[in-house]
Amino acid sequence: MRYLTLLKGPRPAAPPPPGLMDAIMKLGAEATAVGALLETAGLAPSATGSRVEVHGGALSVTDGPFAEAKETISYALYEVRSRAEAVEWASRFMKLHRDLWPGWEGEVDVLKVFGPEDMPGAAGAPGAPGSGPADPPGPGPAS
Repeated sequence: MRYLTLLKGPRPAAPPPPGLMDAIMKLGAEATAVGALLETAGLAPSATGSRVEVHGGALSVTDGPFAEAKETISYALYEVRSRAEAVEWASRFMKLHRDLWPGWEGEVDVLKVFGPEDMPGAAGAPGAPGSGPADPPGPGPAS
């Protein structure tokens, strides 16, 4: 299953410490080597973006920056066996920030990517045939 992680925090006035960037690169290489990390990148400040919204049937476009105090700074896309595994990768990433950038504060959202396989009735979806204990008992194995 896929999980998207979003790093959020204040946009720093100075670049991150070089040691942090080196440690992040090593963690990314490890996650890639085991097949967990599919993609990652930093994001430009919201001042360079736009927001498209629908309210009361009207479509509007607002150019950044946006009012939120925290910016979405980067993302990573993981292919893992469980949410716990995705949380573990995110925790390791945040521990690097805590240990190598004293005083920095931020958060990572860990979000499951909802795909066609998650639709009701899809193979492997909760409640779908063959998805596990929620299935009604069927005929025994063929002889």
